[in-house]
Amino acid sequence: MVKSMKPWSVARRGAIACVAVVSALSLAACGKSGGDGGSGLNESGTLTVGMNLQFKPEMYLDSANQPAGYDVDLLNKLAKELNVKLVIKNLDFNGLIPGLQSKKFDLVSVGLTATDARKKVVDFTRAYVPYTSVLAVRQSDDSPAQVATYNTSGKIITALQGSTGEQLAKKTFPNAKLQTYSDQNSALLQVATGRANGSVLEDYILAQYQKSNPNQLKKAALPKPLDLSYGAWAVQKGNSTLAGKLNTFLCKAQTDGSLAALYKKDFGVTDAPVMPAGC
Repeated sequence: MVKSMKPWSVARRGAIACVAVVSALSLAACGKSGGDGGSGLNESGTLTVGMNLQFKPEMYLDSANQPAGYDVDLLNKLAKELNVKLVIKNLDFNGLIPGLQSKKFDLVSVGLTATDARKKVVDFTRAYVPYTSVLAVRQSDDSPAQVATYNTSGKIITALQGSTGEQLAKKTFPNAKLQTYSDQNSALLQVATGRANGSVLEDYILAQYQKSNPNQLKKAALPKPLDLSYGAWAVQKGNSTLAGKLNTFLCKAQTDGSLAALYKKDFGVTDAPVMPAGC
């Protein structure tokens, strides 16, 4: 699941952030849920968001221990649009949906995929973040940029152990030898040093590696990404009022280009993946 930028200043952005640990006391300290059916918010004038701030550059705590990243930038834009203050609660991933169900916050922003199982307990907005899986190869690799080039018994493909990249590598390159590693950088290092031919991962992770290790790896110029999936915001089941406002905001941001601009800035890529139609 899972990012550099200047520190997030709530004073400059006109929003208030509260980063809490997982406990009833700390959740209460960040503000009680009063309930406001008219706005769709638990507490009128306050947008409370559950997050797991450990996926740089999408969402993380910066050097000043402040929330930062793509999701945070987008939420600040949302709070300004709705004319509300923003409160962020930083919880373990597994506590986010239960916390949403118990009205500890108004929405969850952690790039959740809208699976059938999750749809039974929460509602989702339209997509706000794309996840593009790519093949990383050596900078000097001049092989034909086709899946078939790497899908042979003589090729070695690496991936992070237990990741979606591992499953995608098995599916896309079944004839190649797959090597998995417990650390993402180890998987990439095998390619950079010529001990493997390619590595399957998300494009923003490759971009972060390239920043720290220039001229070692590049994205294989395949005709299309290996995979493209999307994350959405989750709201309480039946909260159509808030979901409607969020969808309106996301469609506007997608149409005017600000969603793509934030993505390119925070994820450090030059091209933003195409988002789903429907706006």
